[in-house]
Amino acid sequence: MKELIEFINSKDIENTTIFNQLKCSTEEAKVLHYLTKEYVKGRDSIVIIDILSVFYNIEKFEHLEKLDVIKSLLEFGWIVQISFDQVKLSEVSKLELLNSSISLSSAYLKFIENGKNEFILPEAKTYSDHLEYLQDQFFRIDLAVQLNLVKKNFDTNSPSTNRLKSKLVRLENRIKERLSVTTDPILLEDFFDKNQLNEQEQTLFLALLKEEYSGGDGTLRDMNTLIELISSDDYEKIKYRSLLEESSNLVSKNLVDYDEVLNPFGGINRNFYIPDEILYKISHPAKKKSRGSKLKLDSAIKEQDMFELISTNKNLDDVVLNKKTKDTLDSLLKQVDKNVSNRLKKWGFKDKRSGIEAKIIFYGVAGTGKTLTALTLAKALKKDVLSFDCSKILSMYIGESEKNVRMIFDKYYELRAETKTQPVLLLNEADQFLSSRTSATSSSDKMHNQMQNIFLEQIERFDGVLIATTNLLENLDKAFSRRFNYKIEFLKPNKEQRIQLWENLLPKDLPLEEGFELSELADHDLTGGQIELVIKNTAYKIAAMEDPIFKLSDFLEQITKEEKGQFDSENKVGFF
Repeated sequence: MKELIEFINSKDIENTTIFNQLKCSTEEAKVLHYLTKEYVKGRDSIVIIDILSVFYNIEKFEHLEKLDVIKSLLEFGWIVQISFDQVKLSEVSKLELLNSSISLSSAYLKFIENGKNEFILPEAKTYSDHLEYLQDQFFRIDLAVQLNLVKKNFDTNSPSTNRLKSKLVRLENRIKERLSVTTDPILLEDFFDKNQLNEQEQTLFLALLKEEYSGGDGTLRDMNTLIELISSDDYEKIKYRSLLEESSNLVSKNLVDYDEVLNPFGGINRNFYIPDEILYKISHPAKKKSRGSKLKLDSAIKEQDMFELISTNKNLDDVVLNKKTKDTLDSLLKQVDKNVSNRLKKWGFKDKRSGIEAKIIFYGVAGTGKTLTALTLAKALKKDVLSFDCSKILSMYIGESEKNVRMIFDKYYELRAETKTQPVLLLNEADQFLSSRTSATSSSDKMHNQMQNIFLEQIERFDGVLIATTNLLENLDKAFSRRFNYKIEFLKPNKEQRIQLWENLLPKDLPLEEGFELSELADHDLTGGQIELVIKNTAYKIAAMEDPIFKLSDFLEQITKEEKGQFDSENKVGFF
């Protein structure tokens, strides 16, 4: 506090330690001197005309000619407006400032307390690891972002702008100095060299990398924001847009990718991101796998928490289905047969490098066998099943849902590449993805629409077998409907099918009462999932009895509870 007390008590502020570091005129320093004294006395906000009246003759209107002093201090960042109608300094007139209130800024108070304001970089030394290097680079991105904000609010050549430019140049030079004395390889620098990225491309990549690592608000993903980061004028903004076009080095090599999303005004924005496989290479340099090595899918699944590897010991013939549904599934199996696929490739309808492809929707009320059918269908195709519960998406915090949609597919492709397999991607309870988009009147609507747009784009690109299950199809967005090859309805079973379900689901060794007749149970309009739940609930009740005999009345009691409760929303694993 020594310098602060010296500054407050001094009658000749030009000779104080702090004055030279303020980088402002004597006239401006006198205003700061006055404001500092008032602040330490407990007066933290003052109307500008009251400040000027201390130094200039209000009656002769001298204060009007000195409004530049206040504006300059605002540009320096030593003082801030505290009124509710703040405007950009580059747009505000001097008279608009006259009756507004100001206060000393947090930056000034920290400076005056510490007695210094120099941006001093540590002595250049070698980078001990990759993280040290990233810290410097991410700091550089932060400064570049701050510089853009200052340019928008102040004049291009304002003192604040020039100070930030100076800091940025010094930091960039320091990074180069540290790299020059570092002998151990820096992974990201090698990555830049290998992909021949120029200075601007490196900055764009680093900005997106910072966004991925820090979990930012998504601002840096916007194309215009990224271009502004590397541009000093409008000419460069036009010139550098080519760095993020389809044919650019970054996009064509899949170093970065983008989603096209609708903005609130009906236009389309591009939001850029770094694919997971690139992030993995950067984050795991030591985990290189030899060519031809194969990781088992069940082992790979244990290293992540997004997908569940599920299977069944049943076959498609074991599933009790409506005849129309069964016929459609049989037709589907024939069309995805390898021989059929090879014919389509030979005729030029499919890429020669592509495998079996099908995008399928299973729809119908809960408990009608959608999930079990997906498992048996995959088994018929000799494929594993990676299952994802889509209801998880909305449980994650707002702002990340869109990112998590993309992560579903990125992680799927990563697991597929690691294991050299082609598992079926099963998206359970995909209602929220497939429903019609709204007019986006609220922020939650906008988030939901953006999430659906990303999902739509990923479906469009998907190569492989994908099955989405949903309870409702009435509200299916037409854009999604066009992108699925098959839409297969799962109807509630008729009485004949319900009898078969009761027979299949009741254990063979169950102690049933004499004369037990299934037909009365099958009279009740239940799904396979409900029948399974009724049997389970009845078993728990009977198991606690001294004389465990299953009576028809016990099952009917549980059926009545089920019909009253309507537990259709419970997750069932189909029926057989």
